Amino acid sequence: MAKKDVKPFLLRLDPRVHAAVQRWAEEDLRSLNGQIEFILRQALVKRGVKLTDADEKAPDTDT
Repeated sequence: MAKKDVKPFLLRLDPRVHAAVQRWAEEDLRSLNGQIEFILRQALVKRGVKLTDADEKAPDTDT
């Protein structure tokens, strides 16, 4: 299932973290990318951060 608008970016990870998240993703029947997004969304909820339309229109900060 493809999402409409996604922002691609590179992510550097410790190989052990990558392997652990990959195993977790396989256990949950998700892609690695889907698992990373799931983890990030959980962290945002835990901190009380809400996604808004303004977040979608935020300027690129990749430099």
